[in-house]
Amino acid sequence: MLRDLLADYPEQAARAHDVLLCEQEGDRIAHDILSRLAARGGRAAHMDPADVHALAGALDDIVDHAEEAAGQLGLYGVEAPMEQAEQMAAVLVACAEEVAQGLRGLRNGADLSTHLVSIHRLENEADRLVREAVASLFANGIDPMFVIRWKDIFETLEEAVDACETVANVLEGMTLKRANGRH
Repeated sequence: MLRDLLADYPEQAARAHDVLLCEQEGDRIAHDILSRLAARGGRAAHMDPADVHALAGALDDIVDHAEEAAGQLGLYGVEAPMEQAEQMAAVLVACAEEVAQGLRGLRNGADLSTHLVSIHRLENEADRLVREAVASLFANGIDPMFVIRWKDIFETLEEAVDACETVANVLEGMTLKRANGRH
């Protein structure tokens, strides 16, 4: 939704509200997961409760940062998206797709290494895009307020991709534990 919002902004500015609704649903899901985890108590579980907690939190962070970036467009009075923001959103979508595949693989006991490597590669790509985008803001001698707004938006988009990498790190830890016979 964030990618679509940026592609059609400001004509489809109302999509920011749809992103907010998804973020709220994500919060509800994360709360449900953590409530079930707490209700389970010390009983044996298929997965380490600390890993489930970390995974739920990292997944929630992805959605939180995406929603924040969507909201910043309206809050900052953005008149048109920058191409680099659209590129960042495309990287975020690709990262999220790898995260989803990794989660499916975790459930099925599959090898996650391909997805984890892809997430790390995409996170590096996002870092490069943000560095170049921020550098271009300062290189063009434009209005300082424009620079501040877009620098903040770029950094928020980067945080969303960074949260995908955090998910990858948690998944990697979970697969290592599984390979060693622990949960």
